[in-house]
Amino acid sequence: MPSEHLHIKPNGKNLILELLMANQNETLTVKDAIAAGALFGLSSNNVRVALARLNAEGLTMTTGRGRYNLGPQAITLANDLSQWRKIESRLRPWQGDYIAVYSAGLGRTDRTALRRRERALSILGFAALDKGLHIRPNNIEHSVDRVRERLILLGLESESHVFVASHFDAIDEATIHQLWPHDTLDQQYQKRAAQLDTWLTTADTLDPETAAREAFLHGRTAIKHLVFDPLLPDQMIDAQARQHFFNSVRKFDAIGREIWRKLKLSFLIERLESDV
Repeated sequence: MPSEHLHIKPNGKNLILELLMANQNETLTVKDAIAAGALFGLSSNNVRVALARLNAEGLTMTTGRGRYNLGPQAITLANDLSQWRKIESRLRPWQGDYIAVYSAGLGRTDRTALRRRERALSILGFAALDKGLHIRPNNIEHSVDRVRERLILLGLESESHVFVASHFDAIDEATIHQLWPHDTLDQQYQKRAAQLDTWLTTADTLDPETAAREAFLHGRTAIKHLVFDPLLPDQMIDAQARQHFFNSVRKFDAIGREIWRKLKLSFLIERLESDV
C-alpha cells in the first residue's frame, strides 16, 4: 500500500513516547524499547540516550529497574488524546453558532506558550478568523465550559477568552465556511480508509517484523489525522465517509496491537530458548 509516511522513520524519543501513549497502563522495559527501536534501524545506544533525555524532561519516569512509564509532563496530554477511540462521543447537533477564542492580548514572544496554544486550538479544530481570533462550529462537547476546560488542559492560556458567537452577516458566514477544506477532508477520509483497509488484506503475507513496522507507521499516521480531525458538523462534510475512516482506524489499531503482541511474545520465546 503506498503511503507518503512509510519511509519516515521515528526517532528514538518519538518512538518511545508513542509506544507508551499506546499502552498507558503498561510499563515499557528497556529491552522492549531496544527491540522496538531495532525494527526502525535505531541502535540500542540511541534508544538508551532517548530514554535518559525523556526522563530528564519529565516526559517519562522510572517505575522500577529498567522500566518506564509516562511522566508528569506527558500524562495529561496523553490522557486526553487516548480518548480518540470514542471520538464520536464529542459530537453533538449543530445549531449554526460558533465557539470563539480570543487570545490577541497574550502576545507571541513566548515561543513555548505559543506552540502549546496553537496545538490546543488545532486539536480542537479551531481556525483563525482574524489575528488572535479563532473559531469553530459549536458542535463539540456538551457545553462551551467543557471546550474551555479542554483547551486549557491541552495548553491554551487560562487568560484567553472562550465564548459562543452567532448572528454573523452573510459575508462573514461565507468566510467562516471557507476556513476548513471541506472537499479535501472528504477525499482524505475516503483515501485513508481505503489505504488502511487495503493494508489489512495483505498483512498476513508479511513477515512479523515487517508487519509490525508497517502497522506502527500506518497506525501512527492514521491516529494523528483522527486526533486532529476538526470534527465539523454533518452539514459541512461527508459524515458517512468520516465515520468509515474512524471505524477503519479503530479496526487497524486493534489488529496492529495484536501484531505487536505476537511479535513481543516471539521475542520472549527466543530469549527463553537462548537461555536454555
